[in-house]
Amino acid sequence: MNATKKQVDQILKNANILTMNSELEILEKGAAAIQAGEICAVGPEEVILNQYDSSQIHDCGGKILMPGLVNTHTHVPMTLLRGLTDDRRLDVWLLGYMMPVEREYVSPEFCRLGTRIACAELIRSGVTTFADMYYFEDAVAETTAEIGLRGICGETILKYPTPDAPSYEDALAYMKDYASKWKDHDLIIPSVAPHAPYSSTPDIIRGCTDIALEFDIPIQIHIAETAQEVEQFRKDFGMPVVPWVKKQGIFEAKVIAAHCVHIDEGEMHTLQHGNAGVAHNPSSNMKLASGFAPVEQMRKVGVNVGIGTDGTASNNDLDMIEEIRLANFIAKGYSGDPTALPAIDTLTMATIEGARAIHMGDKIGSVEPGKKADLILIDLDRIHNIPHFNHDGNAIYSRLVYAAKSNDVTDVMVNGAWLMQDKKLLTVDEEELFPAASKYAAQIDSFLSDREGSVLSKLIAIGGAEREESYEIQIKVRLPDPEPVLKLLQQNKFEIIRKAHYREYDTYFIFDTADQGRLRYREDEFINESGEIYNVRYRLTLMGPAAEHEYPNSILLSRSRFIASANHSLRFYREYFEPEEEFEINKDRLRWLISFEGKEFFINIDQISKPEHEGNFLEIKSRTWSLRDAEEKAEIITRLLSDLGVSDTVSGLSDYYQLLQK
Repeated sequence: MNATKKQVDQILKNANILTMNSELEILEKGAAAIQAGEICAVGPEEVILNQYDSSQIHDCGGKILMPGLVNTHTHVPMTLLRGLTDDRRLDVWLLGYMMPVEREYVSPEFCRLGTRIACAELIRSGVTTFADMYYFEDAVAETTAEIGLRGICGETILKYPTPDAPSYEDALAYMKDYASKWKDHDLIIPSVAPHAPYSSTPDIIRGCTDIALEFDIPIQIHIAETAQEVEQFRKDFGMPVVPWVKKQGIFEAKVIAAHCVHIDEGEMHTLQHGNAGVAHNPSSNMKLASGFAPVEQMRKVGVNVGIGTDGTASNNDLDMIEEIRLANFIAKGYSGDPTALPAIDTLTMATIEGARAIHMGDKIGSVEPGKKADLILIDLDRIHNIPHFNHDGNAIYSRLVYAAKSNDVTDVMVNGAWLMQDKKLLTVDEEELFPAASKYAAQIDSFLSDREGSVLSKLIAIGGAEREESYEIQIKVRLPDPEPVLKLLQQNKFEIIRKAHYREYDTYFIFDTADQGRLRYREDEFINESGEIYNVRYRLTLMGPAAEHEYPNSILLSRSRFIASANHSLRFYREYFEPEEEFEINKDRLRWLISFEGKEFFINIDQISKPEHEGNFLEIKSRTWSLRDAEEKAEIITRLLSDLGVSDTVSGLSDYYQLLQK
């Protein structure tokens, strides 16, 4: 070694370097010096070798040396759910298969194995950094760090119970401990991940934002993935999805927004002003028929857009080379413009722009001094990539985007450590993954086969089902005379938000086992002030077992429900579901939505006409996502009953089927 030269850990020489820096420099026969996991010098090979020396000098053989690819959105443990069910609508795929299987099988061990499989696949396609959203993310982080990849590991928060948290409050508590543990780790950035606006509440978004700000970590969230999601937000809140999340304060933190398929130009500016990055997932969006994200428009307004594979349950692979090519082709096909998203721009999205989209542009995404030594070598001297034309200085980008394959990636380095050399993985044993994955597949196959006869599966299979409120706190009281309560409500004694009048015709399908729940077919007739029917709605509701908790005065907390539009006749559903028995209830319902002590409650006065002679009932109910909120509302309902002049003993039963059956 020459003592006059600066000693470094490694030197990579004889490489064609795509720096992906601000000038997009290309260095033919270049070299890079690496020290303590960082790039300390990049330049022509002759210059670097004159200035630096090392005991480890790697001859790159004229291959492409470039920054590692950045997968801006995925769900790595879901490799164990790859191919579980395909060619289905998003709601069928998610509610009918993914969520039930996840509730049954997802555990820390499941996540570790799924992550090991994913890391092997990611390394082989040249990915050095990925942004993940899933459950038991501490296990994902541990496995990722062991293997040596760089990850933004996001703990998913939902308003529904999840495999690792019975309530969102538990998930937020877990998130704080998780963030404390991994903060300032060299490879792992902890992240909080409210799943999506439609599966969150304002409290969840605010809680996640507070944690992100406290620990200075990013928020990951799915936004505007489907047209149905946007349409529902316009209907429910009078605004699209991006303004709604802005209203909750989410852009105070560093946001990574996945998908953004259905957003307008105003929303793009909102994302740009909020410094939010976008993860474009072309394969997943195509496979689930979610639509085409307006990538070029987003980039024109200054939004940083990266490329993601999404999870293998909806893609079904983690091949970033393939994803880059598809992102390019979709932009051209969607716009009708062959010049849209040139190859150089597409590769930028997969490297430095993707790094900026996940708020890591100062650390990764380009080959320049001060950046992490996250590097890959790609061999373009393959039969599918010859000949090489060089009259265009940017031809190298075309060769990479349009003709390269993931199998062309030969070497991968993260933080200055080799994870793959000459296509041999060094930090994960692929062979041991096959039998372990097969074992899970056999268990899940058996589980799904056993539930083929379940009512939920059949409900999901006919489409349109969605999960409604996780919990509902409610109480029922017999009303011998409803007039006193009616007078109080009509005298504006309470803050009335809205009121309605229905006639409801319910048919309950009862099945042979209680765990199937009860399926209710309902016809709602909406009545105007003149007593005329002005609208009719048909719905199916699958209700789980009656109660999770019972509070003083027999106020009941009922379990989650699934709802679907009933687009077929009652005869069809009777023959399709084949219930053991049926039970009919008809009623005339007067409904008020009121605000009482700062909380919203529905008050229903129901006159039962079938079964005959059942009379009148007062029902008070409120939606809730939290056990603490449920306890508070149970106490408020007791005071509300008193203000309504009702003191009789309540039924203690959760729905009319149970009550009127007796």
